[in-house]
Amino acid sequence: MNSPFDALADNYAELWSDAAEGAEQRSQVWFHADDLFPPGDSVLDLGCGPGDDAIHMMRRGVRVTGIDASRAMIERAQRRGVEALQLSIEQLARVDGPFDGALSNFGALNCVEDLETFSRDLAALLREGAPFAMCVLSRFYWRETLRYLLRFNVAKAVRRWSGRSRWRGMDIHYRSHHQWVKALAPQFSLVRHVPIGGGDHQLYIFKRSAS
Repeated sequence: MNSPFDALADNYAELWSDAAEGAEQRSQVWFHADDLFPPGDSVLDLGCGPGDDAIHMMRRGVRVTGIDASRAMIERAQRRGVEALQLSIEQLARVDGPFDGALSNFGALNCVEDLETFSRDLAALLREGAPFAMCVLSRFYWRETLRYLLRFNVAKAVRRWSGRSRWRGMDIHYRSHHQWVKALAPQFSLVRHVPIGGGDHQLYIFKRSAS
């Protein structure tokens, strides 16, 4: 099955990674997440896309395995030297662990409906006490709402408010802080939470709880 992200692979850097907003938000995530994954650690990158985060970690001496549902994204990541598998986040049970930590950046988990199953599957792959950093789209982001209201596009201005929207045939879930933390318990305990990009995204840092 083709992924909606296949069509974005060739232009992803232009659309996000190299754009001013995307580059700034990614640097904010790295600022908070780098200390979680020291050189020599083995880290699972969930929704790795073309491999931007994986390459950043690899340059720091971290061993990275990436997964993504998009074949085009995986092929691009592999060409850049990333060990990457074409698997959706819902297919975590097919990944061989264990890992010393995990990262999911920029909304990959907003595309996952069953977070309870995800939490159990991820916990099975991580060592006890392992860090898990996830950056997800916020439930509310006033700048986006204002930007689209000024363009008289009410549908996009309020698309996050209901908690769900459709994008290229895919459901996108906008969850509250309480919903994220509850869905990942009891396998993960929250360590800290940091707004990214003025609140466009939220970075959550969890710890794998004892079995």
